[in-house]
Parts: sequence; C-alpha cells; structure tokens
Amino acid sequence: MQTKQNIKVIIAGRPYQLSVEREEEELVRKAVELVNKTIKEYAATFHYKDQQDLFAMTALQHVANSMRLENEKSFKDGEMEKKLSQIDQLLSEHLDQG
Repeated sequence: MQTKQNIKVIIAGRPYQLSVEREEEELVRKAVELVNKTIKEYAATFHYKDQQDLFAMTALQHVANSMRLENEKSFKDGEMEKKLSQIDQLLSEHLDQG
C-alpha cells in the first residue's frame, strides 16, 4: 500500500511543500536537484530579467528531453515489435516444415 508523505523542497531558493508517495521521495528530491542545477547553469550563462525566464528555459529543456526520450522509446518499441514479428514468422515457417 502506498502512503503519501509531506516533504519540503527548495527550488531556486523558494520552499515548496509537496505530498508524494514514499517510494517516489528520492526521485522527487533528485528532480529538485536537477532543476536547481539547470537554473544555476542558465543564470550563469544567459542574461535574464527575472527568475521566470530561468524557470521557462528550465521547463523547456526538461520537457524537450522528456519528449526526445519518449520518441526514442516509441521507435525502439516499434523496432522490437518488428523483430519479434520476424522471429515469429521464421519460427512458424520452421515448425510448418518440420
């Protein structure tokens, strides 16, 4: 049974209270670290007016990465399905001959 717990995280210097499943706490904390790291990198690299610009660029980068990974996964799933279909065809042909 999954149980939720309240945790406090700090993103770009601001505290946020979150309710997360116990099993996902470590993942959420790592995500917070990655977001904070990305914000710092953008702050050091680009000229920006306020933190909203940094948040927008960080969100864009992470969503684009997520979409790229999803596309790669879909492609690999399709390729695996083709290969399995070919193997099934070969096995069927072999069994029909035997």
